[in-house]
Amino acid sequence: MTSARRLLSHRLRRTARCATLAVSLGLMAAPVVAEITSARYTDETSRYAHGVLGDAIEYGTLELTLKDGKRLALTLPQDRVFEDIAPRLMDMDGDGAPEVVVVESSQTGGARLAIYDENGLRAATPHIGQRNRWLAPIGAADLDGDGFIEVAYIDRPHLAKTLRVWRFQRGGLTEVAAQKGLTNHRIGEDFISGGLRDCGTGPEIITVNANWSQVMATRFDGKTLSPRALGPFKNQASLKRALDCKAP
Repeated sequence: MTSARRLLSHRLRRTARCATLAVSLGLMAAPVVAEITSARYTDETSRYAHGVLGDAIEYGTLELTLKDGKRLALTLPQDRVFEDIAPRLMDMDGDGAPEVVVVESSQTGGARLAIYDENGLRAATPHIGQRNRWLAPIGAADLDGDGFIEVAYIDRPHLAKTLRVWRFQRGGLTEVAAQKGLTNHRIGEDFISGGLRDCGTGPEIITVNANWSQVMATRFDGKTLSPRALGPFKNQASLKRALDCKAP
């Protein structure tokens, strides 16, 4: 099937799924064709006692604002929260309209990375498997040039310190690579360090090493993750310089 036909097929499926919107979302409005322009968390809650981001407050609802001004609200069940800094708008399927990438945590299973669109949940990784185990997103891009988007995060940045890369393809997420010894968050910080950059030779994942002594750049070639040290980590300015394609 050509790229144009795949895109048309996707758009038709997206429109058809609007019929199930009232089931999957707490609905404020129900458009036939929609595009998300912004997203935010609401409904503050303390029902998940972890505090990895510096306080005991997480969120129970994801609110989406559409291009036509209408809003949709997704409220999680009582056994889950959005344990996150902010929802991220990323075009995961290449149709020109963004999806929303979030971190959800379960009272029994810990965190997972999830992708939503205006019709509800599109895909999610498995929960880590234990309460109070978290993941810190890095970003999403076509990391290996195969035409599909990969999303990267650090699995348990304070414990396992493992970079994981998942490919979004055929409506689902598949893990394609993992690399230990990298992290992007320290307990209590209300931000996530690092991100993605492209300095003209393809995307790179910017993190630090496990003991926060080096700024690291990691490439993905479709099979293997290859990290290399860029220079000493001194403070957040070191990471900003790396993201700006300068020496840390």
